Amino acid sequence: MNCHLEEKTSTEIVEWAINQNKKTVVTTSFGYNSAVTLHLVTKVKKSVPIVWVDSGYNLEDSYVVAEKLIQSLGLNIYVYNPVMSAARREAVHGANFGVPGNPKFEKFKNQVKLEPFQRALKELQPEIWISGIRREETEYRRNLGIVSMDARGILKVSPLFNWTENDVSDYMRKYSLPSCRHYFDPTKVDSQTECGLHLSQFEQGGGI
Repeated sequence: MNCHLEEKTSTEIVEWAINQNKKTVVTTSFGYNSAVTLHLVTKVKKSVPIVWVDSGYNLEDSYVVAEKLIQSLGLNIYVYNPVMSAARREAVHGANFGVPGNPKFEKFKNQVKLEPFQRALKELQPEIWISGIRREETEYRRNLGIVSMDARGILKVSPLFNWTENDVSDYMRKYSLPSCRHYFDPTKVDSQTECGLHLSQFEQGGGI
């Protein structure tokens, strides 16, 4: 399947995913380049559910850009928040989240990112998950493919998988898409760190 899709454009990959006629969702962080995937998908089908896990720790830029894209693209947005608000968590547990690998940090990551996402999956029951991940972003992602299967049996489709940072920038300029200048994900220590949403693959894309 990956060999077949390697020859396709990103729009054609999105069309392929939508044409499977299976329950499909798109995830977004409303981060720096999130507008590209959202723009590609909504050009093909506007009604696809867009899942946003809002940790409560986003900066103002993210909320401004999110609202612009929700309105301009007519997004069918589903927002999932942690059970405990950021203000309440900091009042009860303090503002120190710990460091990766530390039980305190792992608990924090689960509460603000993974549990809300699991709730989204339980409610929406997707069979296909379109994401904006790219090969060059992290070491882990280099070993995936345009299409990969995760441990839950969800088919993940990444139409931007082979794009470079320049490809993304060119597309955003071409379509005048908004981007937040300041983005913060408290579950990542740097741009090479996975937040956990994409770490459940048991089969690499090349085998699909």
